[in-house]
Amino acid sequence: MNKATMGSGCFWCSEAVFSELMGVAKVEPGYSGGSVPNPTYEQVCTDETGHAEVAQITFDPATISYRELLEVFFSTHDPTTPNRQGADVGSQYRSVIFYHDEEQKKEAESMVRELTSEKVFRNPIVTQVVPLVGFYPAEDYHRDYYRRNSSQPYCQAVIAPKLTKFRAHFQTKLKRAEQTARG
Repeated sequence: MNKATMGSGCFWCSEAVFSELMGVAKVEPGYSGGSVPNPTYEQVCTDETGHAEVAQITFDPATISYRELLEVFFSTHDPTTPNRQGADVGSQYRSVIFYHDEEQKKEAESMVRELTSEKVFRNPIVTQVVPLVGFYPAEDYHRDYYRRNSSQPYCQAVIAPKLTKFRAHFQTKLKRAEQTARG
């Protein structure tokens, strides 16, 4: 198993998306990139700790590649808005890839170059590609947030439409597809 750590706005959204992919064993919401050890959600929300809300993804590279995770990452958020995703504003919502090794760094930088040269996005990509220095798991009430709170207004207005779009675009990579194929 390998790990990937990415921030694409609210970690509730990221967790909901990546949890549905074949080859993903675990998605843990948390905080990375800041200066305060073991930050709380309340501290991160002040936009003063430097942390981003992230999803740390444990995956089987024999089933899903790091590049495929990057494809999902860039397809499920706006990597051109600094410190913002929709109505969520602050550096904790920045687009960021925390690489675990040089291979991940090269792959992430390569994908940014490809997307830029292909002009996939109208505006420049602002996604940071930086080394993972630390990962702090989020509080328990953030785990499986969408699954446990899917009728909550934020989940209905933000996460559900994102999941619908994601599922349509990546349907062959979903765990449901894998389970259906096995019968």
